[in-house]
Amino acid sequence: MSENPGEIYIGLMSGTSLDGIDVSVVDFADTEPCVLHCSTTAYDDSLRERIHNLTHSPDTTLDTIYTLDTDLGTLYAETVNRVLELASLDRSRIVALGCHGQTIRHRPDIESAYTAQLGDPNRIATLTGITTVADFRRKDIALGGQGAPLASAFHNARFHSTEEDRAIINIGGIANITYLPADKEQPVIGFDTGPGNSLCDYWIRKNRGLAYDAAGEWASGGQILESLLQKMISQESYFTQGLPKSTGTEYFNPAWLNPFLNNDPNPIDLQTTLVELTALTISDALKTLPSSPKNCYICGGGVHNAYLLDRLARAIPDCNIQTTQDLGVDPDYVEAIAFAWLARERIERRSGNLPDVTQACRSGILGGLYEAD
Repeated sequence: MSENPGEIYIGLMSGTSLDGIDVSVVDFADTEPCVLHCSTTAYDDSLRERIHNLTHSPDTTLDTIYTLDTDLGTLYAETVNRVLELASLDRSRIVALGCHGQTIRHRPDIESAYTAQLGDPNRIATLTGITTVADFRRKDIALGGQGAPLASAFHNARFHSTEEDRAIINIGGIANITYLPADKEQPVIGFDTGPGNSLCDYWIRKNRGLAYDAAGEWASGGQILESLLQKMISQESYFTQGLPKSTGTEYFNPAWLNPFLNNDPNPIDLQTTLVELTALTISDALKTLPSSPKNCYICGGGVHNAYLLDRLARAIPDCNIQTTQDLGVDPDYVEAIAFAWLARERIERRSGNLPDVTQACRSGILGGLYEAD
């Protein structure tokens, strides 16, 4: 651990899979960031249901929104306090924490574009005693960008190579790609490809009462419904939409899926088909890049779905599928580490977005600052 007390940051990430809170404690004192601690705190079923209902309900109340905002802020703070105890870290050594918050709606595609994340940062700062950086995405949207993907800037800072073009593929509830050309004069490209784990998680929860399909074991036993798969791909304009583009589970959700299910498919076969949908839309997106990366590095929860990774490897046989562990970063915590990094960029007053990715009119310093006292 570095003796410099001024370079340790915490990153908190709650993704669209609604599985919980990823926490990373990172020391940036050296050239290579040193991860001091990583852990995940699972959401309980009642909280997950509250988030799910709010995200997908067309009608809600201010009480529903802001009590959840308060409760998430409290949970984030409790999680940080517990992590500091587990890692035996003095909170006075933490410069700041970066909290992504829980996205409940992401609408960059309408005239009055907006994105909304919950988890009251005032409460986090007060209950932890740590300066908190939050609300990262809305500045980019104010600058005319998509507000996503923001992790591409961190991917570029941490994973760029002058030796090869690379693709970083994050598979959470939604899947996204960051293309890192070896030539620094070429622009970084980043965008959401479509559903990652979200539809598969919904379907196994509905049919088997499980939160997710461990290793893709259930899906691996079914058959791909080719006509249904092609129907989903051909009838969804998002898959062929030009850049920039970003999406969320408020779009790719049961309401999107159900109109395709008129023929009452065999549940296991539909699960297999949904995995194939994720694999093919990622592989199709890779084919639109300026060059074909020889190495693709996977991160996010999808890294544990062996069947999905096998289908992805089959869809892009000329690309070597690896994980970010091969680049020295735990694939489960890339995004949490990214928000520790974004907090550092904010504290040091450096821009945190990549206009080439989000199509913001310029780079900007992202995140609001919430002091502990």
